[in-house]
Amino acid sequence: MRYANILSTGRYVPEKLLTNADVEKILGEKVDEWLQQNVGIKQRHVMADNQATSDLAVAAAKEALARAKVDPKELDLVLVASDTPDYLSPGTSSVVQAKLGAVNAGTYDINAACAGWVTALDVASKTISSDDSYQRILVVGAYGMTRYVNWKDKKTCTLFADGAGAVVLGASDKPGFLGAKLLANGEYHDALGIYTGGTNRPATAETLALTDGKPAVQFVRKFPSTFNTERWPMLLDTLLKRADQTLDDVKLFVFTQLNLRTIEATMKALNQPMEKAHYTMDKWGYTGSACIPMTLDDAVVQGKVKKGDLVAFCASGGGLAMASALYRWTA
Repeated sequence: MRYANILSTGRYVPEKLLTNADVEKILGEKVDEWLQQNVGIKQRHVMADNQATSDLAVAAAKEALARAKVDPKELDLVLVASDTPDYLSPGTSSVVQAKLGAVNAGTYDINAACAGWVTALDVASKTISSDDSYQRILVVGAYGMTRYVNWKDKKTCTLFADGAGAVVLGASDKPGFLGAKLLANGEYHDALGIYTGGTNRPATAETLALTDGKPAVQFVRKFPSTFNTERWPMLLDTLLKRADQTLDDVKLFVFTQLNLRTIEATMKALNQPMEKAHYTMDKWGYTGSACIPMTLDDAVVQGKVKKGDLVAFCASGGGLAMASALYRWTA
């Protein structure tokens, strides 16, 4: 049997910092107290004007590759999960491959919004398990959503941030990847997203005028406030039963980092201590498809993940796409 193992992690947090106080100055109204009490965000980081999503991905990838002692030329595949690509076409993964010098790797992008990285982890893990020509795969989640933020819209500019997280996967005869479960509620595809710039609503003078002159991320209509707290436990229950594991066996839960109160409510519903759910949105804001690998890396650096630990990932995002995965830590 061949299994995918996580060999290393890496992350990149842009240098520029925006505190809640900074956002208050931009908006001209108070948001700090509400954000901290209801969301858990205190600050966020924003990419530089001369950076693209691929630059964030490359920085995180270089850290992960260095820790794994893997040369970019040893990579067989580069996957980039993002819904803020450098271009509509070609894929950002090809840009990342070029910047890394991963000349022997194939490339493709995965866009499942904020569930993208866990989805890519599933795909990459199964690729290693099923095809012995794949020995090393880079899986990156990268997010440059502040490029699409309307800084006059407090529903979005208070939440979104930029960053990237990466893992290097390697083939092994010891179980690492134990399974994944994907799901979606597509009827909410028109609730949250960047709706200008594609074939349904091309970027014209008329359509751009509706979003302050550029494609912008928008909350268009509401979806159930309990969406994640109801579905995350369901996803995890299905996944753990298939792997013959229990919630108590999991040592670390890493959820989408949109709202700390949602994570707290989910852990309560799971009857698990909050100490088992690492979070980072307080210092990095909401980094979408990058938030889970960034948070995983933060937990690893802090020594919260040990060899043999069971780690559960659970993500959701626009679409509404959801993804969960289970890994035995072998690094």
